[in-house]
Amino acid sequence: MKHLDLVGSTTVITGAANGIGAEIARLLAPRGVHLALLDHDRAALDALATELAGTTVTTHVVDLRDDDAVFATAAQIAAVHPRITALITCAGSSMLGDLDQLTMEEMRWLTDVNLWGTVSITKTLLPSLRAAPAAHITHLASVYALAAPAGRIPYALSKFAVRGFSEALRHELEGTTVSVGAVYPAGVRTGIILHGRYAAAIDPAVAARAAAAQAAMYHTDPADAAARIVRATERRAARTMVGREARLIDALVRLAPTAYWRALRRPLRAAIDTRTPVD
Repeated sequence: MKHLDLVGSTTVITGAANGIGAEIARLLAPRGVHLALLDHDRAALDALATELAGTTVTTHVVDLRDDDAVFATAAQIAAVHPRITALITCAGSSMLGDLDQLTMEEMRWLTDVNLWGTVSITKTLLPSLRAAPAAHITHLASVYALAAPAGRIPYALSKFAVRGFSEALRHELEGTTVSVGAVYPAGVRTGIILHGRYAAAIDPAVAARAAAAQAAMYHTDPADAAARIVRATERRAARTMVGREARLIDALVRLAPTAYWRALRRPLRAAIDTRTPVD
């Protein structure tokens, strides 16, 4: 399969206002790649568009949980950008809490953001992608789509589902001009865990401690992660690990598919503790 040339065509990025999505936009804009940037944060999206002035950038404020809004946004993008060759889905959030601490509404909220937002934008942009001579879809899954830790059931559930969606869609599009890949980041220093949600049943101080403990384990710079994701998109890679921790966990799960938690439990202990009161 030939590498994908993004220059002069449009790449659509969800979750583009901050974190990895914004870094991908900063990396692509100077190279002459047209960008359609989606996020729910209007202020941050506008600030990024101003920063990227000089290239073709459109911004689209949308709540990915709203199917009708997503479909309308995709129509707007297709009208302005006649040649879309890449979709990179970075939008996502996190949720802390054990199953008995979480409500069904809280778990559905996260699934709507992480999974169904990914599915809806992919579904509605697929005709535009198929119209290009060659195109690639990159879905950000997570290392937690490979290994499911305690205290992260909604997040692992949603990301395992993104992984399954990506693999099934890749097989469905086999033989077409559109390829599909999933990226499995770990330990990227974004604000996803610190600014993510936690079960209302958890003491806020306890949740903040658990989030800080996990954030302290992150070592990969978002710009480095963005560069890896762009390379994976250009190479139309089916499976990409981002960060040393992702490669280690991938190997561990392959080696011990039913016992890997024994090795992960201890280093993650503080990050999954949402019950011990703060002194």
